[in-house]
Amino acid sequence: MKLLTTSVLAVLAAMPAVAGDFGAEVDALLAERSAEFFGIAVPLADSAPASAEEGYRTEAQTAADQVALAEGLTAEFVTREVANSADMMAFYPAGNPTHLVSCIEVDREEIAAGKLNPSVQAVSLADGAVTTLVRGMKGCDGIRTTPWGTILATEEEDDGAAYEILDPLALDAVTVDRDAGTTSDPAHVVRRTALPVMAWEGLTITGEGVIYAGDELRPGTATGDADGGSMFKFVPAAAHAGGMIDTLDASPLAAGKTYALQTSCRDGKAQYGQGCEIGNGLWIEVDPANARAEADAKQATGFYRPEDLHADPAYAGDGIRFCWTNTGNEDAMNYAEVMCAIDTAPMAVPAPDAEGKVAMTTTINRFVEGDADFNSFDNLAFQPGTGILYVIEDHPNGDIFACLPDGADRDIKTDGCIKVLSVKDTSAEPTGFIFAEDGMSAYVHIQHSDDSAMAKVDDYATDDLVRISGFKMPAN
Repeated sequence: MKLLTTSVLAVLAAMPAVAGDFGAEVDALLAERSAEFFGIAVPLADSAPASAEEGYRTEAQTAADQVALAEGLTAEFVTREVANSADMMAFYPAGNPTHLVSCIEVDREEIAAGKLNPSVQAVSLADGAVTTLVRGMKGCDGIRTTPWGTILATEEEDDGAAYEILDPLALDAVTVDRDAGTTSDPAHVVRRTALPVMAWEGLTITGEGVIYAGDELRPGTATGDADGGSMFKFVPAAAHAGGMIDTLDASPLAAGKTYALQTSCRDGKAQYGQGCEIGNGLWIEVDPANARAEADAKQATGFYRPEDLHADPAYAGDGIRFCWTNTGNEDAMNYAEVMCAIDTAPMAVPAPDAEGKVAMTTTINRFVEGDADFNSFDNLAFQPGTGILYVIEDHPNGDIFACLPDGADRDIKTDGCIKVLSVKDTSAEPTGFIFAEDGMSAYVHIQHSDDSAMAKVDDYATDDLVRISGFKMPAN
């Protein structure tokens, strides 16, 4: 008989009694075989307990004071000086990165005489030095390094815009004028008006320049029966031919068309409406400047606050598989979900044929469903080399779970999830989780902490950026 470690026994003891309950037995087995399937020695048994909501974060802390971790993982601070409300981040450059470039999700405000809030910052991976690259955006959240070497930074606001940044590490606090749609350095930072105006968050970019992104909108926001946020696809007028660009005029984001996703409950026939969130999908052209209203008017499918979104790097079929979080509302017992879609023709939006039949290139299904302990999904990240999806909660003392890919069983959902990290500060939450290229380390912001005991940097409150190490490849 296999002997279980004390840590595994503690995890099993925290689970419901398993006698006669097959589902609980499966949960216990997943914890026992965590190293085999996840490369995690032992998962966390419980979330971190509540802390004082004020004054928890202090200069004397170590990273271990901020996060509880599964056995075998360790934490260290990269910096404690990234701006408050640091959210999503991207490696730059994409190959052999020297920095993380982060969005700062705050309102646009003057924080000192003549100085606007930080919006985009770079953090040196070598020494943690923080540099403000862009100021004056509102609610910067979704951010990615493009295949042609620029940064795309977007705003999570009802009138959120997308800005493309050339040579970001050479910038010195470029200022955005949101009302005019201009910047103080248009050769290096430009608003991309061909992309949809919406509450941006998650997005993924293909090598050709196709962008998939969601509008972070709660159903019922405007009126009681209003739809939630749509999923959008931008298709460039000319596909990127490869390589890096040296002027923003050469970017495929300069021109193109925007489409909203309409899920249909029939094959080849547009039959849509409430209750038809999964199934076949087609793309409907919308005006990017009025994307949300046109998506609603043209009966695009609405989701419950779609947030982070990433392409699945392990997908080997036609086109692209991308997954996103629908955050839901845990207080209403809508515990959140991860949806995944496969678009077999990213650059194409087929028109109906002579008989009116519509070619539906996209299929959408649920991949992870939340529960009372695992809910309010926000960020997600695929672990390179494993296909394991890490899902991050959007609430105080938030947790991070690792979810297996679907295996050879009958269903099309994750084969199971374990808890690997929990934030100890009740005033804070984890966000912006991202893996290094080898999948053996990851980075996470500890966001929204009470900073009353911490000094300001650049006339602004701060957050922590933490590196998590000790991930291993699964044995199976």
